[in-house]
Amino acid sequence: MSRPQPLEEERYDMSGARLALTLCVTKAREGSGEDMDALERMFRHLKFESTMKADPTAKQFLEELDNFQQTIDNWEEPVSCAFVVLMAHGEEGLLKGEDENMVRLEDLFEVLNNKNCKALRGKPKVYIIQACRGEHRDLGEEVGGDQVAMIMKNRPQTIPTYTDALHVFSTVEGHLSYRHDQKGSGFIQTLTDVFTHKIGSIIELLEEVTRLMADTEVIQEGKPRKVNPEIQSTLRKSLYLQ
Repeated sequence: MSRPQPLEEERYDMSGARLALTLCVTKAREGSGEDMDALERMFRHLKFESTMKADPTAKQFLEELDNFQQTIDNWEEPVSCAFVVLMAHGEEGLLKGEDENMVRLEDLFEVLNNKNCKALRGKPKVYIIQACRGEHRDLGEEVGGDQVAMIMKNRPQTIPTYTDALHVFSTVEGHLSYRHDQKGSGFIQTLTDVFTHKIGSIIELLEEVTRLMADTEVIQEGKPRKVNPEIQSTLRKSLYLQ
């Protein structure tokens, strides 16, 4: 039996422009201003061209994503990466706009995929979602000490529609997300701190964010709660931000 070989790391080219869009509903979301400030500092440190919009309606969430897509496709120089941060009240698969109407996350994700945004075809698209995904509360747990056929082909000239995307949710499916009235959300504050002060691939950085959040307890209604992010990735290469 042959000896296992280490993977050869292939990285995304980050020499081009970096663009970021943050859409944040502040209505009835005390502390969200702190999160926006932390994100602005992080994007400035990581050399992103950052745009921030407060209190979009459900319709404006889609309109702002469409405008962002057009901005990317019309950018004068090649674009290497795009970040989209979405912060609002939510349910599983839905975000609530400032007008209390809902917008589907799937519709927002579609805007920048490899089919709809040519300038980002094969480029990393990172979505960060700070929102509840249900009503469940995680109290934490004590811890102690089918065959799949795969067809291989030569590298094709096409690319799947939904690759090169990274969706980072502040909590797991069906659960609440938490935010401090003065300090902002633990998720955004931890993520921006790690992305600013640590070096590694974005997956490694997100593992560190998850570890730090798993070691933290959130006190709600006088009871300790646990919360951890969920990461969904179709990235094909390693993504390094610095």
